[in-house]
Formats: sequence, C-alpha cells, structure tokens
Amino acid sequence: MEIESAVSPAVDVDVDVDVDVDVDVDVDVDVDGAVTNTNINVDDDDAGVVKIHGAPKKKSSKLNPSNSSSSGGNANNLTNMLSNTNYALAISNIVQTLISAYDSNTSLNFTSLKAKSARKYKLPGMPRITDIISSIPHDYRPKLLPFLRQKPVRTASGVCVVAVMSKPHRCPHIAMTGGVCVYCPGGPDSDFEYSTQAYTGYEPTSMRAIRARYDPYSQTRGRIAQLRGLGHSVDKVEFIVMGGTFMSLDKSYKDYFIRNLHDALSGHKSSSVEEAVRYSEQSTIKCIGITIETRPDYCLRPHLMEMLGYGCTRIEIGVQSIYESVARETNRGHTVSAVSSSFHLAKDCGFKVVTHMMPDLPNTGLERDITGFVEFFENPAFRPDGLKLYPTLVIRGTGLYELWKTGRYQNYTPEQLVELTATVMAMVPPWTRVYRIQRDIPMPLVSSGVEHGNLRELALARMRELDLPCKDIRTREVGMKQIQEAVSPDDVELIRRDYVANGGWETFLSYEDPEKDILIGLLRLRKASSVAFLPEITEMPSSIVRELHVYGMAVAVSGRDPTRFQHQGFGMLLMEEAERIAREEHGSKKILVISGVGTRHYYRKMGYELDGPYMSKRLD
Repeated sequence: MEIESAVSPAVDVDVDVDVDVDVDVDVDVDVDGAVTNTNINVDDDDAGVVKIHGAPKKKSSKLNPSNSSSSGGNANNLTNMLSNTNYALAISNIVQTLISAYDSNTSLNFTSLKAKSARKYKLPGMPRITDIISSIPHDYRPKLLPFLRQKPVRTASGVCVVAVMSKPHRCPHIAMTGGVCVYCPGGPDSDFEYSTQAYTGYEPTSMRAIRARYDPYSQTRGRIAQLRGLGHSVDKVEFIVMGGTFMSLDKSYKDYFIRNLHDALSGHKSSSVEEAVRYSEQSTIKCIGITIETRPDYCLRPHLMEMLGYGCTRIEIGVQSIYESVARETNRGHTVSAVSSSFHLAKDCGFKVVTHMMPDLPNTGLERDITGFVEFFENPAFRPDGLKLYPTLVIRGTGLYELWKTGRYQNYTPEQLVELTATVMAMVPPWTRVYRIQRDIPMPLVSSGVEHGNLRELALARMRELDLPCKDIRTREVGMKQIQEAVSPDDVELIRRDYVANGGWETFLSYEDPEKDILIGLLRLRKASSVAFLPEITEMPSSIVRELHVYGMAVAVSGRDPTRFQHQGFGMLLMEEAERIAREEHGSKKILVISGVGTRHYYRKMGYELDGPYMSKRLD
C-alpha cells in the first residue's frame, strides 16, 4: 500500500472513532438549545457496529433575546449540529477508504481523499490529520500509522522528544559583566519581554510554553497529546529543558519544574522530586532521559549533583566559541578553560555533553572559524558527544544589531555559510551527533544572517558535490536512512572506536552496516579520570556507561516489532561487550550506567541495582 500524503488545515472539531457503514444519528441538545454531543451508529455487515462520537469544542450560541430570535438561535444550532454530523461522516469515509486500500494493497492520494470527502459532505475545510488518526480502529493502527504519521523524523531516533521551557529570567552573568551576550535576544529586559533568555517567544517551543503560561505540567501533557495525535509513539519520552540557564534559578523553582515533568508522565501528584522520580519509574510513559541547557560556569560539582538527582542524563553547554578573545568581546562572562573543565567534570559523572557553537561571531572570519572547529573536534580538552550548530543571527534589540546597523559587523554570504557548514560537517567524528543546524527563530525576525531554512540539506548536498563523507551519528542512524534514503542494513557488525577525551579513556561501541554506512545502536563507555568525585564512582575502580541507544522508529517498552531494530537484543549485546572491556581492559571492579528514570527496569533485568543516581553492577 502506498499513500501520498500532505498536511492540510481543517475544521476544529473533536472526533473519536472507536471502530469503523447504515448511519443512525442521535443528537443531544441542552436546555439552551445547544448541541452537546452527536452519536452516529454505523452498521456494516463486514465491519460490525461502529460508534463515532463527535462533539464541538465550542458550544453553539445560547438563545439570547437581545441579539437573536428563538427561531434564529435554533437555526444556528441545527447548522452546527449538521456540520458536526457531516464532519464525523467525512472522517468515517476517509478511514473506511484507507482500510479498504490497505486490505486490497492499492495506492491512493491521501490529500485527494481528504478533499473529496470534504466536498462530498460540504465541509468548509479538509479534516484534520489528528482526527483521522484518532478514528482509526485499534487493530488497524499499527498497519496504517506508518503511512499517515506526520513528521516521522520526530521519533525516527527511537524516542519522543518533548521540549519544555522554564519561566523567563535574567541571565546570571549580568551582575558580573553588566549585560547579556551581544548576540542574545529575548529575556525580561528585551524587546521580546515575555520570552526566556536567548529566545524570541516566536519559536514553536516558546509559543507552546507561553500558551501554557510556562507551566511544566501543561507543556508536557499538551505536547505528548499533540505528538500522539500525529501518529507518534509516546511510550519513551526524552525531555529537553530550555529557556536560558535553568541551573541559575532558585532551588525551589527547579524542584517544582522537574517534579511536574515527572508527574505529567505518571499522573501522580508528588510533594518532592524524590517521590516524583519513584512514581515516574513505574509510569506507563517512560522518561528515558532529561537534557538541561546550561553554561560552563553553571556546570560545576553542585550543579552536576543536583542534575543527577533530577534524572538528567545529558547536558547542553553553551560554548559558542573556543577563542578567549571572542568570548570576551561578545560578553560571554566565562573563560574557555571553564568550558574544558565543565566537560571534564560532566563526563566523569557520566553525562553526555552536547555543545552549542556559533560560527560567524564578530572578529572571527572563515579561516579562524574553520581552525576553531578543527581544534574543537581534535583537542582532547573538548571533543563533545554532540553538537548544535547555530550560525550567528542579527536580531533587533541586541548589541550585535547595533554593530551591524553601523557597519561594524557583517554576516557571511549565504554561499560562504553553506561552504562553512559543509566543511564543519565533514570534520565531525563518527562518535559525535549533530543534533541541529540553525536556530528555530522565524526569518521575519532576523535582520541579517542565515537566509535558507534548510541549511543542513544544502550543506549535505555540497558535501556530495565535493565527495566528502558525512560521519556524524544522525546522518547514519537507521531510522533516518530508512525515511530519507529508503535503505535498510544487511550485514551488521560490532565496531569499536577508542579515543581520549577530557582526561578519560573513551570507548565508542556501535552496531553498524559498514557497507551501507548505517548505524543501528551505540554505547559510550568511559574509564573515569582522577577528577571523578562522586563516591559511587570513586569507592572502587569503576567504569561508566554514558549512553546506550538503539535507533530506528520507536517501539513500545513492552512491545516487539520484527521490522524495527529496538528490542531485538542489540542493547544487551552492547552492554555485554562494555562489561567485558571494563573488567578485562579497564581493570574495573564495578560498572555504572547513567540511566534515565524510566529505563531502570531494563538494567535490573541484566543484574544491575540502583546505586545513588546510577544503576551499577559488580564485576568480580
């Protein structure tokens, strides 16, 4: 079965189909004459009885003698009732057609099908994809969702990413430097005063946060419902806490925020972070990790210990530049040595380290930018696990805007930026993942900077022209390869890469198809350095698994799918090899895992026990 699909706008009505055609319509009307519910019983000899429950989000206008007559109000109610009935019938028609097409293995154009149904039932717009997906019978969902799922890359890496934002707050280094970074938009003192620091309030995540009044519980529940409505599996959730320097906020707010993230998954109302974590561990929707954005000067020992208690497994550190002069001139408020120190401490605690880098900052230039990235990837003092590449943008209200306006700063041309991005991508080692290229800031707010919304695609195309391979993890993930290139692995083998980073011995294990350059799963193992300070790690010679990830479309925690790669044993094989290396080569007596709260049961099956914030196992 093939379905050509496109996202289309539609009427804003909730429709829930329990299964799926003669039609019997029952309409419930309240005392004011407003339609409160529409029940449609669809009887078909083959499909059985199907019930479609449709109810408008907004009730019809009540009768009001001051602005309408009784007959006029009833006419409006009747129109709304018929509109909702027709909408439900259109949804039913679409679902039935999809099922028939699947059963007969025929192809169809999904957009044309929606348009045809909208015309047939005289709808003002095409039905929403969320309503169609929610109306598919449960036994057909696994069969049809792969064809209907919107933006499949959102869960192609095997997890459902939920980005949330903390409340607006001032940048912590203002007291020391007298102001924010010269390129930084947003924050309470900016032109975008209701936004968080470094954001404009018009990014998708910002707008969801503002609608939820920055309430973490509402942000989480709303986003999960949205992704589920688009056909994604939400069994495994990874949080990204955005919105300035979260760790600079007062402890009571941080505890409240993290507690509500866990409670939003479990449904329990907790009184402490510890209680929230315990219930989250048993939740049906598993929290497989939390990522927190921070700065090098807010990634010290107390901050790291606090983040471990929250269930955080990955840290995103704003670095922007490794040049001391650039950091000083852009008013960063920290040194480059603080960057390498934060990397060292974080990795010895087991965290994955992702960095934000900004090419095209003032007083750099192309050659200096390229040299800086060579240093960043090859110098053991840095060597991040992940990268977010954010070319500099000029935005109104920033110090950089004034420099640009007076001619003292000029961005790279679009061609130069594509060339630079391609060059950086070609440098990325196979153990580093490029999570993102360019900010989510809407182009109308950008005075100068990136002119293309698809910079990653343009850079990859340029690399193909130059015959440069791209070895970053995201490009090689099996889920991405299946979606973007329609290729699957054949001959899978275990590959090992060793390197030194931040004073420790790193081993990167992966299952790959080398011929097709497809990555299925990976594991990061570290022999901790002498800087390690947590007793769980220092009490005896120890090694720590900083990441275990099997890629491909997400599979439910208790489910199996032979067509996908999760839950096929790759994770356990990687853990067995990591244990062997730790015992025989590192000489470790214990191996620890920095585990997401919701994945602790997985490690218990392999003999691991809760050890402080970690899962650990003796190697005697």
